[in-house]
Amino acid sequence: MGRRAPGACFVIAAVIMVATAHRASAGYYGSYQPYQSSDWQDGASATFYGDDSGLGADFGGACGYGATDILSLYSTRTAALSTPLFAQGSGCGQCFELRCVGSRWCNPGSPSVVVTATNLCPPNWYLPSDNGGWCNPPRRHFDMAPPSFLVLAQRVAGIVPVQFRRVPCQRSGGVRLCLQGNYYWLLVYVMNVAGAGDVSDVAVRRAGDPDWNYIPATHNWGITYQVFAALGNAQGLVVRMTTYSSPRKTIVVGDAIPAGWSTGLCYQGSNNFY
Repeated sequence: MGRRAPGACFVIAAVIMVATAHRASAGYYGSYQPYQSSDWQDGASATFYGDDSGLGADFGGACGYGATDILSLYSTRTAALSTPLFAQGSGCGQCFELRCVGSRWCNPGSPSVVVTATNLCPPNWYLPSDNGGWCNPPRRHFDMAPPSFLVLAQRVAGIVPVQFRRVPCQRSGGVRLCLQGNYYWLLVYVMNVAGAGDVSDVAVRRAGDPDWNYIPATHNWGITYQVFAALGNAQGLVVRMTTYSSPRKTIVVGDAIPAGWSTGLCYQGSNNFY
């Protein structure tokens, strides 16, 4: 095997250094690979619920999305998940592609639609799983906003069998962080997450504090994480988060929440899980 020219080593090293610097400036920890679509899965079903507009707080309550969040971030492309898919709130924010199969009510060509999981479809133990208790475990079921369901099938169907797969979430802009609570107990709503769409292992520190000073946040419910600490608002906040789904990725959002921040407001960073 021939010897490598000395200059080639410097080129390779330079490429590695540039790539590493790019990941660091974007707030990534370690190597980063985009989230990939899963294989299509059978054995699921879909219905629709709520106002015909497909908008409003009814489409995001169990995850923590309000009416304004649904309108501005996800529009009518949402669905409530049955318990196995909801996964105690970890399914919130994930994106699924659905298509109707095996029903005379499927729209011609079996078109697909991508929806974001924004709600829970709770069990109804008073009805059998095959006759009204569509969201009873272990069923995998999607209760969709009406405009999304109508992409798949005719309204008269009521319920249709579907195939589904996880897909990367396409988002505009960076992660959105909405704050509630107070300066001693902070509730952070994590929204507009690209890639896998879900997060876990959230931690917060004051801007200017060292990296080792992150305060772990505990999962409260849905897309909300709580921090029990006297943070004050004299400094901005830096939020570190890791995807729930594999391959797990971590980003740091350091430019969203400025000094003088206030609860009741939402802040958006410049980076995301792209």
